[in-house]
Amino acid sequence: MRISDHRYQRDRQRLDVAVQFIEHEARTQTIRQWTGLTDDRIRKLYRSYLMEHQGRPLPRHRGKSPQQIAHFMRTARLRQESALLASLCLLADVLGAARSPVPPVRAQHSVQRGQQLCQAYDAYQSLVMRPAISFEHAVFLVTALTRGDELHLAPCVGCGALLVTDRLSLRVPRCAGCGSPAPVPAWPATLPATEQKLRSAAR
Repeated sequence: MRISDHRYQRDRQRLDVAVQFIEHEARTQTIRQWTGLTDDRIRKLYRSYLMEHQGRPLPRHRGKSPQQIAHFMRTARLRQESALLASLCLLADVLGAARSPVPPVRAQHSVQRGQQLCQAYDAYQSLVMRPAISFEHAVFLVTALTRGDELHLAPCVGCGALLVTDRLSLRVPRCAGCGSPAPVPAWPATLPATEQKLRSAAR
């Protein structure tokens, strides 16, 4: 009975995470990588999700997932939101594997980390009025930071704030607030409460 219960809980968690990925408009290949479910099972879940929500339109993105790190460096807003999202992923323990010098590839995608990623992304959406980073880009950001060969986390030389930086860039890590005369507006006052919530969920 214990083995059976464990398998049930594991399968239920896979399905729950897959549904959360579907709600965030993730591609089928992304759901498959993070949950281990087959394409057929994912399609059936998608149809069940539409029936449960009275056929509410839900975009299905096709083609390859995002693969260009330049997206996160393109504008000051994207750099700022990338730093916020990465910070929330750290709090939710999504980037735990990135702390080791050589993170194992198989540790990059797992059901538990997928669940934590959804929690971090939901918090990001609640803190930013019009989020500029899609869920698929969030998945790529986490994968790139875990891999560590193109993107990594570094402190701002001026204030120590966490930044997402390009490993090949020769620029000194500096946030928008320290790099320009006009201070960048602080994040909403709900951030401390969100931090506490993410820390509790990651335990």
